[in-house]
Amino acid sequence: MLLRVENLSKAYPGPEGPVPVLRGVGLQLRAGETLALRGESGSGKSTLLHLVGGLDRADAGRIAIDGQDVTGLDDPGRAALRRGTVGVIFQQFNLIPSLNVRANIAFQARLAGRHDAARAARLADALGLTAQLDKYPEQLSGGQQQRVAIARTLAARPALVLADEPTGNLDEATAAAVMDQMLALVAETGAGLMMVTHSPDLAGRLGRQLHLRQGRLA
Repeated sequence: MLLRVENLSKAYPGPEGPVPVLRGVGLQLRAGETLALRGESGSGKSTLLHLVGGLDRADAGRIAIDGQDVTGLDDPGRAALRRGTVGVIFQQFNLIPSLNVRANIAFQARLAGRHDAARAARLADALGLTAQLDKYPEQLSGGQQQRVAIARTLAARPALVLADEPTGNLDEATAAAVMDQMLALVAETGAGLMMVTHSPDLAGRLGRQLHLRQGRLA
C-alpha cells in the first residue's frame, strides 16, 4: 500500500474557537492507482492533500507513505518527504521566475539527487515544451506553465503525486489536453496519483473518486 490515511483530523483557529476541517478521514491508495477527491469548497479536500504532502501537520490520526509513518515529521523531515517521495502540483504553478523552463524542470530532481537530463528532455517533449526550454515563466501561457509544473514534479520520480486543482486556471480545451498528458506520464512512472478537482469530467477519468462533505468522506 503506497498511502494509508487513518482517522485524520485537522482544525484551524477561529474567532469562537477551533474550526474542524477534517473529522476522522481514512483512505488508501496503491502504487499506480489514481484517485480523485471531490467536494464543495471548504469540505477539506485541499487540507487533506496538504497534510499528506507534508505542507501542514495533522491534529490527530496517522499518515503512512510507502510504509513509513510520516505524521510526526518535523519541518526538515516533511521537506525531505517532498524532495524524495511526494511530488505536489499546485493550481498556481509555483514556478521560479528567475529560472528558465529547462532549469525549472530540473529543479526538483536536482534537490532529490535524481536529475537525469535525458529524462527531463523526454518529459519536455511529451508535454510540448521543447521549443520553450530557454524561455522564462512570464513568457509562457497558463497552459504552458502548468505543463512545466507537471514536468518538474515528474522529473523527480516521486512515488506519490498530489495535484491540487491542477487545471483550475485553464480553459476547458487546454485543461483536457494537460490532463491527457499528465495521466499518461504518471501511468508511465507507476506513481500513485491523488487529485483534488471540482470537475466531474476530470474526476471521472481517474480510477476512483471519493467525496468529502463537511470534513468527512461521504
